[in-house]
Amino acid sequence: MARYGLYTFSWLLKWLPYWAINVFTKIFVPIAFTFTVRQKCIARESLEIAFSHQKSPEEIEGIIKKCFYSFGRGMIEMFYYTSHLQEVSRKVSIEGEHYLKEAQQEGKGVIAVTAHFGNFPLMMLYFVSQGYKANAIIRPARDKHLEEYLLRKRTESGLNTVYALPRNKCVEESLKVLRDNELLFIPLDQNFGSAGGVFVDFFGQKAATATGPVVFARRTKAPIIPMFIVRDGVDRHKIIIEPPIKLEEKETDQETLQVNTTKITNLIEQYIRRYPHEWGWMHRRWKSRPDEILNRTAKA
Repeated sequence: MARYGLYTFSWLLKWLPYWAINVFTKIFVPIAFTFTVRQKCIARESLEIAFSHQKSPEEIEGIIKKCFYSFGRGMIEMFYYTSHLQEVSRKVSIEGEHYLKEAQQEGKGVIAVTAHFGNFPLMMLYFVSQGYKANAIIRPARDKHLEEYLLRKRTESGLNTVYALPRNKCVEESLKVLRDNELLFIPLDQNFGSAGGVFVDFFGQKAATATGPVVFARRTKAPIIPMFIVRDGVDRHKIIIEPPIKLEEKETDQETLQVNTTKITNLIEQYIRRYPHEWGWMHRRWKSRPDEILNRTAKA
């Protein structure tokens, strides 16, 4: 039922003018906030882990409300702009684009490291609208029919999907688009599980993190360019492109993956601390735990 409601909602935004975004935001976001009890609990739990003794309960509740508003409006904007790609550039400004242009001139592709931060799908659509060949590593939705619909919307807008699973195919496709000198977006802020990644510090806690950006950069020599998008007022956004991440080579491959993934994660944390309401706190980022922590807990 919810899926069909989403289809109808998306169809309406295809035909209605921009003001419909404001109307739908005012109507549907407060209603959704009332019913997302489980997601609010997860967000509260995540914020308490990240800002333990740093923020009051009132401050945490304020961040949750702003976070859900930003997320809800972001979804409405996404469905509108996938059907009105020509309007994206009117609502989005960009800072630091010269880093991206210089990186592309190297001809080895660009690894655009980002996070589930701000209206990140809109950021990807912006680059598509500007003529960049853009690809995004995406985890498929659990609902097969919904994922087929979302894939079609992304494809129609010009954004190519590289599914995160199966991993072998993901690696193969990622290397190909980089060797074709294209842009590959990789969100690096979700729990990666206890196998295949590394545990790095994130808000003072160990977080299982994918090493894909570092692995791809070492194999293709493609530069890693961090990119973030923040809301700039009610209906405008600003993309911020950071200087390339300089890879550090250590004595072992594992140490190299660890130190460089930590470097990227530290930058993501800086942005979240600066704009806490822009990040998706309804994700259990610290769900997986290192074996040594689990063993120590078991012995206690």
